[in-house]
Amino acid sequence: MQGRLMGKRVDAEYFVETSFEGESTEGCNYLLALDMEMDPVPGYEMANWERGYGDFDLLPDFNTLRSIPWLEGTALVLCDVAWHDGKPVRPSPRQVLREQVERARKLGYEPMFGSELEFFLLKETFAEAHAKHYTDLTPSVPYILDYHILATTYDEPFIRAVRKGMKAAGIPVESSKGEAWPGQQEINFRFADAISMADNHTIYKNGVKEMAHQQGCSITFMAKPDHRWIGSSCHVHSSLWKGDRNAFDGESEVFQHYLAGHIAYASELAIFQAPNINSYKRFAAGSWAPTTLAWGHDNRTCGFRIVGHGQHLRTESRIPGADANPYLCFAALLAAGLRGIEEKLKLPPEFKGNAYESNVQRFPHALRDAIAALENGTMARAAFGDDVIDHYLNYARTEQALFDKVVTTYERERLFERG
Repeated sequence: MQGRLMGKRVDAEYFVETSFEGESTEGCNYLLALDMEMDPVPGYEMANWERGYGDFDLLPDFNTLRSIPWLEGTALVLCDVAWHDGKPVRPSPRQVLREQVERARKLGYEPMFGSELEFFLLKETFAEAHAKHYTDLTPSVPYILDYHILATTYDEPFIRAVRKGMKAAGIPVESSKGEAWPGQQEINFRFADAISMADNHTIYKNGVKEMAHQQGCSITFMAKPDHRWIGSSCHVHSSLWKGDRNAFDGESEVFQHYLAGHIAYASELAIFQAPNINSYKRFAAGSWAPTTLAWGHDNRTCGFRIVGHGQHLRTESRIPGADANPYLCFAALLAAGLRGIEEKLKLPPEFKGNAYESNVQRFPHALRDAIAALENGTMARAAFGDDVIDHYLNYARTEQALFDKVVTTYERERLFERG
């Protein structure tokens, strides 16, 4: 639910004997009712103490079966989750995305997505970072890496291992580059259909942490690991295709309505793109992260940047952070775009200039504001269903309530002696 890869390690012989005969394994349904600390959280309809936290079935999707070359003798397969009667568990992130993809296909479109996921590479191991309470960590390189060949060469032993490992795992790599802060890196992969791209994103995010552990370093996909640092984004590119043709070509009416939907419903769907308290600390003027719902051609100050031409034309949402769950994030963008097409929403005028200094509508300032936007909206419930929206509202409300109880280092440093 938090975008983490969860599951079991299964003996290979047992897997072959059972899974290909139609048998499934099970997992506790509390996996969709936990917080980050793995504590069961009240308020979920599908899984709770009253229902006894029973199992659901884990159904392998053999299209995702692949070797994991950085782990010796290991293969991985992603699973869908279903109740024992075969019905899908609707709040499952992969199912949430699948239903929006099916909706697009009924309208005659195949949604294609690409995600650009940034992270920080740090010299400490994960154990050392934990012992330091994840503060005062050392970036892999002491200066900004953006497009810097020499500086990225210092990180190349690790980054090259990631590129080669992902390619061998069936995730096609395009390129890697340094980003806008010391130690910040980005590895880009080929775009794909929405579900395959979300699968690749999830496997990559887990795998790069495994490789960091093996090489004695650590990485983080936190949206804002330190208030002094730039944030890490997950820019999401999307387009709709009819057969082998991009339906956005020529900035068609379909393109305009789709983009208008993104703009109209961005605030209502904010928790699916910025799911954590920390997510909102990334949005700051001059930070390369957007603050407004403006759109513009190749304008990185806007929330929505239009890139490419002809068959390569696509929208880039610059709102999601690296902490976003790709299934939920893609589903939200697709739902908003499809609603824009269905309602034939009019695209606002393009913004030209510095959107940070504009009076264009702002993205929600904090998780609390995003919760209110979803509570007060109607589009998301129509698109996803009450059960899904209530499920993720409970997640967001829980995160907010837990944080509200925490005494932070900031408070102690300001008030312990002088307050």
